[in-house]
Formats: sequence, C-alpha cells, structure tokens
Amino acid sequence: MFRLWGKVIKDNHLIKDIVICDDSNDTRTHKIFHALDKICYEFDLSAPIWLDPTITEFKRHAKARFYQDHFIDTIDFDYLEIQIIEE
Repeated sequence: MFRLWGKVIKDNHLIKDIVICDDSNDTRTHKIFHALDKICYEFDLSAPIWLDPTITEFKRHAKARFYQDHFIDTIDFDYLEIQIIEE
C-alpha cells in the first residue's frame, strides 16, 4: 500500500495533516500526483508547481516542501510538506 502524508506548517507548528492511501496499480509517479491533488482538494489549495530543487529533494529524501514560490495563489502558512511514509 502506498501512503503519502501531507502537512501544513506555520511558525514551526503543524496546522493540518492528512494521510492519503492508494492501493491502485498506477505507477509511483501517478500515485504521488493523485495523492497531492487529493491533499490540495482537502486543504482547499491550488496545486503547487514542482520546481527543479523540489524534484531533486523529493527523489533524494521522499519528502518535499512547497513554499509560497510554488503556489500561484497567496498562502496563509509557511509551507506544505509531503512525505511518502509507505510504499
């Protein structure tokens, strides 16, 4: 089972979090994008843009942070973090 943890952080405090589970036979990449879409829907956010440093960080650590630069809309938190907790 694939599980992705999404967290909204403001002033070093966890504001919201959610775990998305996916049992489908999709590729790992599709599971990540579908889970991120679900997280953004639940948190009422626009989808973040994957910048090159974010992709590198995610490949290396299975964790990525999306700051204001990654969003078109203004956000009222410091960053959105996603992390794979089970594959």
